[in-house]
Amino acid sequence: MAVALKTSIFLPSRKSHFRFFNPHTPKSIVSAKTLTPMASLTLSQATGISETFSRLKKQGRVALIPYITAGDPDLSTTAEALKVLDTCGSDIIELGVPYSDPLADGPVIQAAATRALAKGISFDAIVSMLEEVVPQVSCPISLFTYYNPILKRGIHEFMSTIKDAGVHGLVVPDVPLEETKILREEAVKNKIELVLLTTPTTPTDRMKDIAKASEGFVYLVSSIGVTGARASVSTKVQSLLHEIKEATTKPVAVGFGISEPEHVKLVSGWGADGVIVGSAMVRLLGEAKSSEEGLRDLEAFTKSLKAALS
Repeated sequence: MAVALKTSIFLPSRKSHFRFFNPHTPKSIVSAKTLTPMASLTLSQATGISETFSRLKKQGRVALIPYITAGDPDLSTTAEALKVLDTCGSDIIELGVPYSDPLADGPVIQAAATRALAKGISFDAIVSMLEEVVPQVSCPISLFTYYNPILKRGIHEFMSTIKDAGVHGLVVPDVPLEETKILREEAVKNKIELVLLTTPTTPTDRMKDIAKASEGFVYLVSSIGVTGARASVSTKVQSLLHEIKEATTKPVAVGFGISEPEHVKLVSGWGADGVIVGSAMVRLLGEAKSSEEGLRDLEAFTKSLKAALS
């Protein structure tokens, strides 16, 4: 039986305080019709994360990486949201797998996970949705999930399953670097790029080890604490970017607290190769009066972020 991991080398601080949810999980799953224009139904083959960053670097562009929670408000809306994000020019999409103890996530994403679990959203249902949607989008999709769901299914089976669903990347925020060996081996076997995280409190030598082991890109957590929209981005991110780029040639993407076009423009100007926007996206979908409204707002917001990178 898997035991929840309560500490993480990648989490900003062992002194951080996290809220926990224990949602009920009824079996019904709510679906919704959408009016937002869909992406082309022509089957496509997305390139991997590393290839995407290589292409963007040649073009002198910074990657826009939105994050949404699978199943909030329902899987039908999630499927449409993935298409909308792709159509609006997202370069990579992070899809969060709902989990009851989301240690690295702030109130907005915690609440989204709780709502999704309360509707009975399961990993198998998410995979089935991805099998249908992935061929319809042109950018790679990376899953963001905690370690227990992986352990519960079995690392080998989990990696094989997401590979077959067309997933290109994986982020597991609550597993320490020392415990990633098997994950990394299985990821390589299945051509899944395992992205590792470094934070403002990560010692320099450890940051170098994380950057060396990370695939696809290095995920730089911009601030101490959990995910969530913030009024500003710490200027320390600029020096952290410089420090990481001295240690690795791999792309570096900044996440946690990036929530406005101004943030995106600022961080890209500091030298980030990618910018990750999560809570602001999740709030638009989860708190909208209807799925249609949420998708329209998501489209407008994504376009504004993309324009800030132009």
